[in-house]
Amino acid sequence: QVQLAESGGGSVQSGGSLRLSCAASGSTFSRFSMAWFRQAPGKEREGVAAIGRDSDTSYADSVRGRFIISHNNAQNIVYLQMNSLKPEDTAMYYCAADPWSHGMTTRQALGESSYNYWGQGTQVTVSS
Repeated sequence: QVQLAESGGGSVQSGGSLRLSCAASGSTFSRFSMAWFRQAPGKEREGVAAIGRDSDTSYADSVRGRFIISHNNAQNIVYLQMNSLKPEDTAMYYCAADPWSHGMTTRQALGESSYNYWGQGTQVTVSS
């Protein structure tokens, strides 16, 4: 059973930075496609950034140029470097992973249905 553990959330002022991490464990798969989603109160969960098994990346328009997704394939860890944070970035951030998907379009990579495994989430709060 694959388990995902997120860390790195917290509170920061507008314009600040945070780095989220997510480690996958309990798996026999060597590589995953991984992504970050977020859900703000009263809103639907949305895809933020994704990285495929071949290191291809996808970003939501709202974060492109501010957030950077990267991974350590050897350790199945994915990172989300969040810069120039805005109050509207406040949300619970979730890590997701899938060992089978590859070559996804941006829409697929940022879609919930592409992922089979999910973390519990880490809260990010950005104050103005």
